[in-house]
Amino acid sequence: MLERTFCHLKGIGSSTEAKIWQAGVNNWNDILDGVDTPLSDTKKNDLEKGCGESKQKLEEYDANWFADRLPASDQWRLYSHFRDNVAYIDIETTGTDAHNCDITTIALWNGKEIKTYVQGKNLYEFEDEIARYPLIVSFNGKCFDVPFIEKYFGLKVEAAHIDLRFVFRALGITGGLKGIEHYFGMDRGDAEGLDGYFAVLLWNEYEMNGDERALDTLLAYNVLDSVNLENLMIKGYNLHIERFPQHDLEPIAEKVEPLNPYKAHREVVEGIRAKYSGEGSFRRF
Repeated sequence: MLERTFCHLKGIGSSTEAKIWQAGVNNWNDILDGVDTPLSDTKKNDLEKGCGESKQKLEEYDANWFADRLPASDQWRLYSHFRDNVAYIDIETTGTDAHNCDITTIALWNGKEIKTYVQGKNLYEFEDEIARYPLIVSFNGKCFDVPFIEKYFGLKVEAAHIDLRFVFRALGITGGLKGIEHYFGMDRGDAEGLDGYFAVLLWNEYEMNGDERALDTLLAYNVLDSVNLENLMIKGYNLHIERFPQHDLEPIAEKVEPLNPYKAHREVVEGIRAKYSGEGSFRRF
């Protein structure tokens, strides 16, 4: 889809892009080969220049160049070209304020290997790992995960970023990550019902009492938040290309979910629920 995209170029919005397609233009090469478009001479010159530059940037594998020019709702178009080197990321924290709270764990799935990073163990190894990827995929990461990471580690995440919250919003599918997983019938097994608030309680249980089962449960939950992003990204991409049948694009096959190396211990979960059930701040899951 990216090679058929024009809305990232100067003076081209979605309505003008649709007119270009209606004129029989299928991709950048059509413009460079001189296929006519219903645009002014000035816009035609800008379009030709932009298509040439786009072709060069794709050959250079420069995902950021496109990400900087595409609206958040259209950045799904990057996926098919860069999906062989993607980091699907999710963080857990002690709260929502990056100035006063800590990152406790991070899960990263790259389509081949699950990697986890834990406060007090190997958390700072994440800095080198995230720098390896030209593209990251998250859910609500543009508003939370990436700003938190940048503040906490004192670094700039340079990768292009597809935030699935905006990908699905453009399809009329709204809600949080767990709600969208339920929408598609995805099952979390023993980690079903846990959320970010409970992740804080799990970390507290591990940190205060040294219960490795609590950490194991937290990491099992965190890994699912990361791993599930791949098939959600694929579902979102496939639903978006259905909106453009004129391009006859092939859908991407969904992946077999990898084995989670961590286990959600239900006895730990139920113990924490019982411990906090009498407190007004406790929420049922």
